[in-house]
Amino acid sequence: MLRTDVVINAVKERSYPIFIGENLSDNIYELMSKYTKANKFLVVTNETVYPLYGEKLKKNNTEFVILPDGEIYKNIDTLNRILDRAFSLKLERKDAIVALGGGVIGDMAGFAASIYQRGIDYIQVPTTLLSQVDSSVGGKVAVNHICGKNMIGAFYQPKAVISDINTLYTLDDRQYKTGLSEVLKYAFIEKSCCADENYNLFEFLECKHNEILRKEKDTVSELIMICCKLKSAVVNQDEKEKGKRAILNFGHTYAHAFEKITDYNTYTHGEAVSIGMKKIFDLAKRLNKIDNAYYERCINLLKTYNLQIETKDKYNPEEVYEIMTSDKKVADKKINFVLPCSEKEVEIRNNIDKKYVTEGI
Repeated sequence: MLRTDVVINAVKERSYPIFIGENLSDNIYELMSKYTKANKFLVVTNETVYPLYGEKLKKNNTEFVILPDGEIYKNIDTLNRILDRAFSLKLERKDAIVALGGGVIGDMAGFAASIYQRGIDYIQVPTTLLSQVDSSVGGKVAVNHICGKNMIGAFYQPKAVISDINTLYTLDDRQYKTGLSEVLKYAFIEKSCCADENYNLFEFLECKHNEILRKEKDTVSELIMICCKLKSAVVNQDEKEKGKRAILNFGHTYAHAFEKITDYNTYTHGEAVSIGMKKIFDLAKRLNKIDNAYYERCINLLKTYNLQIETKDKYNPEEVYEIMTSDKKVADKKINFVLPCSEKEVEIRNNIDKKYVTEGI
């Protein structure tokens, strides 16, 4: 099983394919050689992923940098470890970096590729559901800073994305559901992604939940493809988030604040996103932007997949709000919220009164 019917066309000269299938890592260099002319590869991975898949990527012209696992290591110090390894190997501009792992690895490896010698090729080989449906696609690369999540980064497109769905079977339940949070995000924003296509992702998730939770290959492959097509549609219209691409941040304004206030130690990114989506649905209901029937349908979908929708502790609303004001999505000192406004549609609002925002925290 191999799908290649997803292509990002953000800018014609930076278009690239997204491969979705089984056992792709067995022939990974054959795939990569079609999209990069690299003589040497630096594979960036972590201590969890390397024992699982590192051997498959070993080759005479391939070297590794193995990083600690976790969002707390997504910082400048870890980025420098990647760059130091690239310098020690004397990588040239025609060489390439390969991101083998989840979203954290993909973001850091991509950012390193974007700044090493002003930019070298990189390939995304995502091994988590979250990275396969979201973070490996679209060219956002970054590291965190003490002032906020992904505050230091760039837009830099990979040469290809190779998603081997067999890697999903090594994920524990928590990590799999972390990816499902981003999947549900696409269901909630589908109509705003592309008006001329209708994938019925919301309905797909409602009727296929048992197959998805059991990780049935054909269903999961279809799920990944739909999410990639929806993200592709948005990136095609707005590669560098000047406007429409901001809808992909649905739930993330609250999520990033909860991640930061807990020093990235309490929630996975997906858990924070599912909590953030619940908060934004609550906010939309308080503002009378959505009716109760749609609100209940959305919350029920979150519950169907047993996603986390409440914080583990109580946080000071003023502190959470202050973190939001430091987020990179702030414009003219106003916080941008992606707010549900009708079924599977969202709008961007930056004039929401603080009392409504903090009421649900």
